[in-house]
Amino acid sequence: MQVNNDVRTGRHCIFNLHVHLVFVTKYRRDVFSGRVLIDLEEIFKNVCLDFEAELVEFNGKHDHIHLLVNYPPKIAISNLVNSLKGVSSRLIRKKNYPEIKNKLWGNMLWSPSYFAGSCGGAPLSIIKQYIEQQQRPH
Repeated sequence: MQVNNDVRTGRHCIFNLHVHLVFVTKYRRDVFSGRVLIDLEEIFKNVCLDFEAELVEFNGKHDHIHLLVNYPPKIAISNLVNSLKGVSSRLIRKKNYPEIKNKLWGNMLWSPSYFAGSCGGAPLSIIKQYIEQQQRPH
């Protein structure tokens, strides 16, 4: 797979897919410090590589994180999310950060829900207009 100016090519396709993901901590607890966020970013980068995806941007606050991921079309977003949340939860909990250990119990780091929004490319109104203007054969 090649990367060229945000447009990537696979064996049978050319694509430019980005998703904005937001994960919230279990019970919306304030558990993330700067050092935890640094570790999370590295974990997310590695998981993305396993999916032939790229973590384009990452940031977070005390109780949630935002990711911008460039991903190939063969990947289901739900599979990517499950892996991102599962691996990060397991590895972060293994480090026994006191800020997490004192506020969360059990093996859960994340709320089971998440936000996923497609992003990038032209606005929908422009794409709709482009499709409407195509010359349909008689």
